[in-house]
Amino acid sequence: MIKILFVCIENSCRSQMAEGFARKLSQGKIEAYSTGSKPSGKVSDMAIEAMKEVGIDISHQRSKGFEELGKEIFYYVITMGCGDVCPFVPARHRIEWNIADPKGKPIETFRESRDEIEKKVTEFIESL
Repeated sequence: MIKILFVCIENSCRSQMAEGFARKLSQGKIEAYSTGSKPSGKVSDMAIEAMKEVGIDISHQRSKGFEELGKEIFYYVITMGCGDVCPFVPARHRIEWNIADPKGKPIETFRESRDEIEKKVTEFIESL
């Protein structure tokens, strides 16, 4: 199974949505994780709501930092657009998606980010 790590700053919106999509859409091909460089400690209520709209429940996921990953080795690390704030995590492949952070914006912005993340996760899985 391929281990994938999705990274954003607070691990509350983008990386959580990506993890949710990867778990649902990969049909067991991917072991998905997410983390943040400055975790908020809480998954965004708006991210949870936006994902429920497409039938994915991420309410059980939690915001966490790199120290909680232990010594996991990832095949891919996919960053959501945190630039220099994302520390280096060893992986065979690193991908930058540059998805705008919806934090503090209306639900429509979360939906736009969600839809972009779904498209990218789908394309990524199809490329495996």
